Amino acid sequence: MKITVRSGDSLWYYSQLFMVPVNLIIDSNPNVNPTLLQIGTQVNIPGFIEQTYTIKKEDTFWKLAKSRNLSIDALLLLNQALNPNQLQVGSIIVLPKRVITPVVEGRKRYDFEALMEDLSEIQTIYPFIRVHPIGESVMGKPIQEIRLGNGNKKVQFNAAFHANEWITTPILMTLLNTLLLSLTNSSAIRGLSTMPLYNSVDLSIVPMVNPDGVNLVLNGPPEERKEALLKINKGSMDFTEWKANIRGVDLNNQYPAKWEIEKERKEPKSPAPRDFPGNAPLTEPEAIAMAELARNHLFDRMLAFHTQGEEFYWGYEGLEPPESSMLAKEFSRVSGYESIQYVDSYAGYKDWFIKEFQKAGFTVELGKGINPLPLSQFDEIYEEVLGMFLAAIYL
Repeated sequence: MKITVRSGDSLWYYSQLFMVPVNLIIDSNPNVNPTLLQIGTQVNIPGFIEQTYTIKKEDTFWKLAKSRNLSIDALLLLNQALNPNQLQVGSIIVLPKRVITPVVEGRKRYDFEALMEDLSEIQTIYPFIRVHPIGESVMGKPIQEIRLGNGNKKVQFNAAFHANEWITTPILMTLLNTLLLSLTNSSAIRGLSTMPLYNSVDLSIVPMVNPDGVNLVLNGPPEERKEALLKINKGSMDFTEWKANIRGVDLNNQYPAKWEIEKERKEPKSPAPRDFPGNAPLTEPEAIAMAELARNHLFDRMLAFHTQGEEFYWGYEGLEPPESSMLAKEFSRVSGYESIQYVDSYAGYKDWFIKEFQKAGFTVELGKGINPLPLSQFDEIYEEVLGMFLAAIYL
């Protein structure tokens, strides 16, 4: 919601007026000097949207403000040209509406277009987050990263490395939405106050690493690649089990962490719906973008969301730091997932992250069953992983 600065206003005053932490208002207005507000400047108020309202008989600003648990001045701020003592029945005014329900509806077939729509709306309501592409997919779709927080501890989450594991994207977006609602409404999540987390963490979220693959699974092959994809898929138009990117390369087998072992023992020796690690490490733009992201930001810990198994892996060749064991115990406690230190698999993003930086990395296998997991598991998975999400940020 945008408001226009009046004489004597301050960001601190807006914080009190709308009951939103002042840090969030400052971060929502990076081009505004908080100590020198200029009259007429447009300022973003996070956690609110504008709502038009038609004046009815007996309406007063006092009644309208009271019914919304707001000060009369909050209404005056949005209707500066209006005389509150001369309200005309039928005239239109603007009311501030606090957002108290999620924007993200994750319990649906969540493709790239659904993600982009939600990112646009979330960025409008919560302008203290930063959304920008870290690279592009094979077909030119932006691989979006969301950043928020002012702390020194750098935590990274990602989802949908594998196309048929697309449910991980709406799960991660719903977790983000829960955090944003908590911040702007000063409410706790499972008894945990989240504003201290915002001030202590620099949070990075890449909700859909493989947008081309997700769209292939959910929407079928794009016309310009249909012939090539049918050839890889042995003539079948059923792409629901496809894991790879649009070129038939498994993005989570693309990293230089004993990649040669995976290349030698993986059965597909050419592009395939799953498991083909490519002809060399880091050939695919999606995998390259994630590697460059980690190199540029030097995250302290990373969690990659996959499906399925209700377990997580957290070791690589003994290079994982001591904090990995502590985090693994807590993740297992709050989620009920099985903690597995080592697994006979290489060349994954988690493997490379630990090898490259000696920082805590986790591959988290959400839910249980056969991929793609059904949306009927959505609520259960969300509840299982919420504690892990908070612990990764908090500890």
